[in-house]
Amino acid sequence: MSPLTWAVAAVVTDGSGRLLLCRRSEGARRWGLPGGRLRHDESPADAAVRAVRAETGWAVELTDLVGLYRVTGPDASPPPAGRCGGRPDVLVHVFRAGPAGVEPPGEPAAGCLVEWCPSAALPGALTPTTRAAIADALAGRSGVLRRTAVADDSAAEPADGPLTPPGQRASGAVDSGRRGSPPGLTQRPG
Repeated sequence: MSPLTWAVAAVVTDGSGRLLLCRRSEGARRWGLPGGRLRHDESPADAAVRAVRAETGWAVELTDLVGLYRVTGPDASPPPAGRCGGRPDVLVHVFRAGPAGVEPPGEPAAGCLVEWCPSAALPGALTPTTRAAIADALAGRSGVLRRTAVADDSAAEPADGPLTPPGQRASGAVDSGRRGSPPGLTQRPG
C-alpha cells in the first residue's frame, strides 16, 4: 500500500472577496483551508464539496481546480524511482469555490473555528499549503503543481518552490491549451 494520502481543500471566496478559513482547536493552531481526505468512492470534486460542508457547515459550488499541492516533511528528499519513501506524503487537490447560499445550511464540525477573512488581512499563522494555494487562487492561476513542507510555518512561498514539469509555464499554470472549467464543474458567473 502506498503511503500517499489523497486530500481535498477549497479556496472559498464570497462576493466581497473574503476567504473562508478554519482552525482546529486541537493540535496546531494554524489556519487552513476547509477540506478533508478523499474517500475511495468519490471524485476529488465531490469530496471537496462534501468535506467543506462537513467541516464548516457551508455548501459550496466549485468553479475550477487551482492545483495539486504535495505536502512533504521539511527534509524529505524524493524517494528512488518505484519507492514511496518512509513518511506519508499528502497530495491535496485545491479547488476555487464560492458559497452556494447566503447562510450556512449546517453547523461547523466540533472543534473547528470557522471565520471569513478579508484577503488583505489574513491571519499570520497559515499552513504553508494554505498560503501558497491562496496566493495562486487570488492570482487567477489554475493547474498549479507545488510542493510544500509541513514544518515550515513562516514561509511565504512553498519550501521547494513550484514544481515545473515539461510543458508547464514558470508562473505555475499548466498550459494544456484548454480554457474554462474542468469536466464536471460549472463556471459561476462573476
